[in-house]
Amino acid sequence: MSDFILEELFIKRSQQKKKTSPLNYKERLFVLTQEKIAYYDFDAEKRKRKGLRGSVDLEKIKCVETVEPEPNAPQERMYAFQIVYDEGPLYIFAKNEDARSRWIKTLKNMVRCNRDLLQKYHPCAWMDGMWLCCHQEVKQAMGCRVLDNKNGFNWISPRRTSRKPLPPTPTEEKPGPNVPLQAPEPQGPSVGMTVTAEYNYLPMTTQDLELKKDEEYTILEMSDPNWWRARDKYGNEGYIPSNYVVEAENGLERFDWFCKNTNRSQAEKLLRTENKDGGFLVRDSSRPGKYTVSLLSKSGGDTGASCRHYNICTTPQGHFYLAEKHYFSTIPELIVYHQHNAAGMVSRLKYIVTTRTRPPSTVGLGYGVWEIDPRHLTFIKDLGTGQFGVVKYGKWQGKHDVAIKMIKEGSMSEDDFIEEAKIMMKLHHENLVQLYGVCTTQRPIYIVTEFLSNGCLLTYLREGLKQHPTMVQLLEMCKDVSEGMAYLESKQYIHRDLAARNCLVDSNGTVKVTDFGLSRYVLDDEYTSSVGAKFPVRWSPPEVLLYCKFSSKSDVWAYGVLMWEVYTLGKLPYEHLNNQEIVDKVSSGRRLYRPQLASEKVYAVMTSCWHEKADERPTFEELVLTVQDLLDGL
Repeated sequence: MSDFILEELFIKRSQQKKKTSPLNYKERLFVLTQEKIAYYDFDAEKRKRKGLRGSVDLEKIKCVETVEPEPNAPQERMYAFQIVYDEGPLYIFAKNEDARSRWIKTLKNMVRCNRDLLQKYHPCAWMDGMWLCCHQEVKQAMGCRVLDNKNGFNWISPRRTSRKPLPPTPTEEKPGPNVPLQAPEPQGPSVGMTVTAEYNYLPMTTQDLELKKDEEYTILEMSDPNWWRARDKYGNEGYIPSNYVVEAENGLERFDWFCKNTNRSQAEKLLRTENKDGGFLVRDSSRPGKYTVSLLSKSGGDTGASCRHYNICTTPQGHFYLAEKHYFSTIPELIVYHQHNAAGMVSRLKYIVTTRTRPPSTVGLGYGVWEIDPRHLTFIKDLGTGQFGVVKYGKWQGKHDVAIKMIKEGSMSEDDFIEEAKIMMKLHHENLVQLYGVCTTQRPIYIVTEFLSNGCLLTYLREGLKQHPTMVQLLEMCKDVSEGMAYLESKQYIHRDLAARNCLVDSNGTVKVTDFGLSRYVLDDEYTSSVGAKFPVRWSPPEVLLYCKFSSKSDVWAYGVLMWEVYTLGKLPYEHLNNQEIVDKVSSGRRLYRPQLASEKVYAVMTSCWHEKADERPTFEELVLTVQDLLDGL
């Protein structure tokens, strides 16, 4: 190969992808090109490269850093560095510091625009089932040292979050070979910008502006992040829900084939429901900033329909490609090409499958709507009885689906809750049940929320699953909850009562967290500890059981218990113990057993949430990434 950038003999450590794989060190010839780093056998006598032993695409690299020498390391293993990618760390040992620095600097410069760069890394190696630096026993565990900008490297690393940013759709001229690629500056909507409506929206109040799908609107005011003041092409002005529009020239949301916030099992359900050969959609990958084409093929006949998932890859120059390397400047161009050419896939993309038929929930039922007139509510059927009273399915103004909680008198500190609800209404995330408003001019008061057709997660786990759940389904339920809780954590909002009974399931299988913060206002003996404090004992950590000390880390403990509920398909935690026995056992170190459906890695996530010391438990932001890593391994 004449286009290599660097070429050098190094020692490589075996990656031990299986537990039974031996640990060994072998000399390999490493070759770095514009697209990958590859390593080969090398004939020392003939000074000749032999067979290819492995390679890593540069676009998959998440981190390049030094590694501290292992204990009692020989001289030839003193100058180690690591390349972290989807399959874990690749450990390489240079002959001296100059060689190590040269390769690290070159690699960092080449991958600085990658979208999956880590924020934390492990400065020591993984060895004998443990990270030598932090002694964590989960290989996928979050790094223990924060990366920074050292040595003048231009490492462009936007913080990974649970929200998935859209990629650029590059239209600029391709930079020349000597022009360094720069990560695009994130462009958010701003006043004066033109946006396109993704959905129709009929005004709910006199202040609202009607939206018509695919028409353009000009943003006039953005003081409320959930409701923007806008003008249509006829000069009419009013408020529109901000999650119903996208920037007119950018983003994938304007295409019907893009299904935002759709996971793998939901995509398969959509494709199988349509049941058309060549049916496809584009969705968020489990990796932030990455995208996947999901495709249904009937190549084996009606009984042989199968779903395939193709990751949209990017070159170091920012071009996109699928199964075969036909490069495109934008994802829409790639989709158009593959609508006419299979080019390595099982089928061309024949039929668009979309989720656009149902718009997302809005924050409130119209701009400024807080107090809901009970005369505008129609009660249709009972959904069940919760700790606060009866919950009913109904309609607002005869057309909008809602859930209505009728708060029985004496079950809640009503005045305190009404003030809190004003704050709760402003919380908005795709994995939180949206609070629309309250009816407080009468008794009992009503809490009006988004309606989710599959009901309570606990009941869904016990009765609603039509067939035995897959490992992907169970883990995606846990991921949905972690996403919603990471949002609450970012808002410094404590749930206090996270459990499967306080999550709901949408028609497409999405799990959303509900009733956040309400346990502070409950008046119920089931929530009363031996010292008179009110909290859900079976989901509470020692600091809550003993000292009533709530924090996001007590929510993390409850999340671990919720994961346990998911993987036992709805069993009661500590089912044979009463509240006082639970307090005694948990305080003395007893923890829930590993469910039969949970792998060791999944159970390790649960137990990390049950650390006796709150500060030692992960954050929800870290849990989101850990669960994503587990999903990637399935």
